[in-house]
Amino acid sequence: MLYNLLSNAIKYRSPERELQVRITCRQQGDYHVLSVQDNGLGMDMRQEEKIFGLFKRLHAHVEGTGIGLYIVKRIMENAGGRIEVESQVDVGSTFRVYFKR
Repeated sequence: MLYNLLSNAIKYRSPERELQVRITCRQQGDYHVLSVQDNGLGMDMRQEEKIFGLFKRLHAHVEGTGIGLYIVKRIMENAGGRIEVESQVDVGSTFRVYFKR
């Protein structure tokens, strides 16, 4: 999961600025929360249903299969957790992965 999120941060970096990735962990209620924040291309949240969809991609100019985030979501849900995303075009994205304690 971490590899996929870091790989995406690198693949979808902005050519306008140096890549920055921030990884943090914290506890929240019954979960350990892993956050991966980048300053990359970002995504249009109006297309949120596509972000975790199988074979769905929001940036066609970058190679990929569109299965990485789908697999991460399925793994987390099967383990009693979840994944969330906040993103803004040309600002970056933050993925939060909630691991059941």
